[in-house]
Amino acid sequence: MYFIGNHLSSSKGYAAMGRAAIKLGGNTFAFFTRNPRGGKAKEIDPADVEKFLKEAEENKLGKLVAHAPYTMNLCAAKEDIRNYSREMLADDMKRMEYTPGNYYNFHPGSHVGQGVEAGIDMIADALNSVLTKDQTTTVLLETMAGKGSEVGRTFEEIRAIIDKVELNEKLGVCLDTCHIWDGGYDIVNNLDGVLEEFDKVIGLDRLKAVHFNDSMNECGAHKDRHEKIGKGKIGLEAMKRVALHPVLMGKPFILETPNDDAGYAEEIALFKSWMEE
Repeated sequence: MYFIGNHLSSSKGYAAMGRAAIKLGGNTFAFFTRNPRGGKAKEIDPADVEKFLKEAEENKLGKLVAHAPYTMNLCAAKEDIRNYSREMLADDMKRMEYTPGNYYNFHPGSHVGQGVEAGIDMIADALNSVLTKDQTTTVLLETMAGKGSEVGRTFEEIRAIIDKVELNEKLGVCLDTCHIWDGGYDIVNNLDGVLEEFDKVIGLDRLKAVHFNDSMNECGAHKDRHEKIGKGKIGLEAMKRVALHPVLMGKPFILETPNDDAGYAEEIALFKSWMEE
């Protein structure tokens, strides 16, 4: 079984997002827990959630991959931003339990000159203060491209965060194809080697979801500029190899390409055609 979808707007509620995903041909989707640039989250309507859960079961939707807002930075240099980010994370963990057993993905953060080790410590400290034994949500650390002072630009940095989190059974990883390519992992010429390295450093059991994006940049550019599938430097054949790799089969693939609905429907259909060959 394969799962493919894209980012949808949560402003109209879960049931509407589910219907939108199905209309585009998808069988999973991602959504921001609140405005990507931050702010107060929309109140959750339990009746809407109940309707969505019923429709998701009927249509065999895969696990959702919620996304934290970009403004959440657990290792910011300013204490008020760190505190605000921690409160946001705690609130999102409670909200995620309305749709139990799904994924919550976030960018680990930017240390803003404090150093990678300090950043890793702050991120782990925040997770230790928020994660609970009873939660059903798996929190995903996203692999990053390495622009600026981003933490998570290497598999080793991701592993270092995991090792410092007490309830690390609640943690997984979202592999972003554009990000790891821009970060210097050559998935065009050495996909097997990259996945073997991931397994050696982090463990493939932690790999829970894929952000499926081409890149505008050369390998190792550290710029993070997504491109439509097959239109970038990774290219169509390499993207197809990622989609069909046995290690990644069955995981939710989320498109974050610069598209409108028609473009997403096209890419979803392309992905499905690969699976049916």
